[in-house]
Amino acid sequence: MLPAEIIPGTSPVILAFPHTGTEVPIDIASHLNAEGAKLRDTDWHIHQLYAGLLPDATTVRATFHRYVIDANRDPSGESLYPGQNTTGLVPLTDFDNQPLWNEAPTEVDIAVRLAQFHRPYHAALQAEIGRVKALHGIAVVYDCHSIRSRCPFLFEGVLPDFNIGTDNGKTCAGEIERAVAEICGKADGYTSVLNGRFRGGWTTRHYGRPETGVHAIQMELAQITHLATEELPFALDPGKARRLRTVLADILTEIERIAYELGGRT
Repeated sequence: MLPAEIIPGTSPVILAFPHTGTEVPIDIASHLNAEGAKLRDTDWHIHQLYAGLLPDATTVRATFHRYVIDANRDPSGESLYPGQNTTGLVPLTDFDNQPLWNEAPTEVDIAVRLAQFHRPYHAALQAEIGRVKALHGIAVVYDCHSIRSRCPFLFEGVLPDFNIGTDNGKTCAGEIERAVAEICGKADGYTSVLNGRFRGGWTTRHYGRPETGVHAIQMELAQITHLATEELPFALDPGKARRLRTVLADILTEIERIAYELGGRT
């Protein structure tokens, strides 16, 4: 099992998918309980939702499930949101605070998973960032995510449809942040927020260094925007997906346009 699936492209935009993988090695799967085996917290169908929207974009997708180890968490285990409910590097509970394991992973288990999954995924992403930046003088990592619109353990009420994260403007140029927020804000029938409950995970915060020519922005989509239901079997709704893809295509096209413009300034 390769920890990362990479499709190199020629655009300055890189699409990262840390949470769409559903592969769980047998020796790890045997320790999940019945709830954990459902893999409920997958970013269901997200790589399919973005497929072909920006044909020249590079994609880097984790093939392993986030219950194996979360590719969008700090490898040190430090919380992204101190003082708020969240899940860890190897989550012990799901987004409903339900236990996932019959036998919880040990510190040794976590160290092995860091070496076998987390580090190789980020090594692949880092390599693509370097390659793309060498081509254009700039690289923009667009980190693709989704989550159920209602998760009381993580947040109150209903999540907006588009949740844009730039760690309060630190991880990308203002032009990129403003353009994405404007497109989402004008999208008919959708709601949006900038740096709300989700300000960007470890990927966005770690790689987003605009002063070095590497920009990062996270998009957390409420799953109600593209799933038939936010319950098993988490089926994609083709009609919802078609409508949403038009907005996502506009976002990616505009990010690419700005990236070429910014790259030309260097």
